[in-house]
Amino acid sequence: ERERHTDSAVDLDLSSHRAALGEHTDIGDVADGLKTTLRDYVRQRGFVRGGELQTVDDTVLAAAELLHAVDVFDRARDPDDAARLYVLELLRGADSGDRPDPSSVPDSMTAARGLAYASVLSRFCSDLGTWLDDNPDPAAGRVRETIATHVKRVEAIHGDVPVAESEALVTAARDLVTYLVDGDEASLSTARDRLARLG
Repeated sequence: ERERHTDSAVDLDLSSHRAALGEHTDIGDVADGLKTTLRDYVRQRGFVRGGELQTVDDTVLAAAELLHAVDVFDRARDPDDAARLYVLELLRGADSGDRPDPSSVPDSMTAARGLAYASVLSRFCSDLGTWLDDNPDPAAGRVRETIATHVKRVEAIHGDVPVAESEALVTAARDLVTYLVDGDEASLSTARDRLARLG
C-alpha cells in the first residue's frame, strides 16, 4: 500500500527578497515576487509525510501570515507604520519559523493573521481527515470536526477574529497531533477544553 504523502520536502528562503527590499524603500516594490515565493511554498506544504502525521509548524504559519500581510499592506491606500514594521518583522524571520508574538500584531493585521492561520488549518483538517481514514480514532475525528467548524467560521468573516482565537485554534491542532502521535490522552482533553472556551 502506498504511503500517504501531502507534504513536500521544500525549504523557504526569503533572503533574496530581504536583499531586494534593502535596495528599495517600499514593500510594494518587492510584493509581487515575495507573494509568488510564499504562495509556492505554502501550496507545497501539507501535514502527512511518508504516512506520518506532522504538526502545524511555525514556518508554514509565518509564511502564510506574511503572504496575507503583504497583500493587505500592498492594497492599503495609506498603510501605517505599525503595519509596515509588522510586515518587516515577518519577513525577517518567517523562513526560520519566527512568528511575531500575538501581542505585537497591529489591529490592521489581525484579520491577515486570522485568515492565514485559517487557511493553514483548513489544509491541516483536510490532511488529518485523510490520515484518520487509515488510522481511525473517533475521539480525534470529533475534535478535528470542531476545529474545521471554527476554521470555516473564521474564513466566512475573512479572518476578523481576535488574535487569541487564532492562536487557540493552532494550539488545539497541535494538541491533537500530540495525542495522535504520542498517545497523550491529556493533550486530547486540553484540545477539547481549548475549543470549548471558544464557544
